[in-house]
Amino acid sequence: QVQVVESGGGLVQTGGSLRLSCAASGSRFSIHRMEWYRQAPGKRELVASIKNDGSTNYADSLGGRFTISRGNAKDTVYLQMNSLKPEDTGVYYCAAIEDVTGEGYWGQGTQVTVSS
Repeated sequence: QVQVVESGGGLVQTGGSLRLSCAASGSRFSIHRMEWYRQAPGKRELVASIKNDGSTNYADSLGGRFTISRGNAKDTVYLQMNSLKPEDTGVYYCAAIEDVTGEGYWGQGTQVTVSS
């Protein structure tokens, strides 16, 4: 069974930075891509994604403030969040999508709160 574990959330003031971490393990197949979503009341948004070829994609609303990257460990990704705003507040979830099956596996989420 694939496990996905996020960490790094917390409380930060407007303009501050946080780095989220995500590690996936247990997949029989390679991981095609890993994604970060955020959940705010009534809204879920794909924040960023990175494929196994290193290509990345970001939500237009971020304005270049976030960066997704791969860690040295297998199936590990980071989300560097800079110039945080109150509207970035939410639960951030990491998803790992398998290459062969297309199955998606989700972590438990990590809370990010940006105070004004």
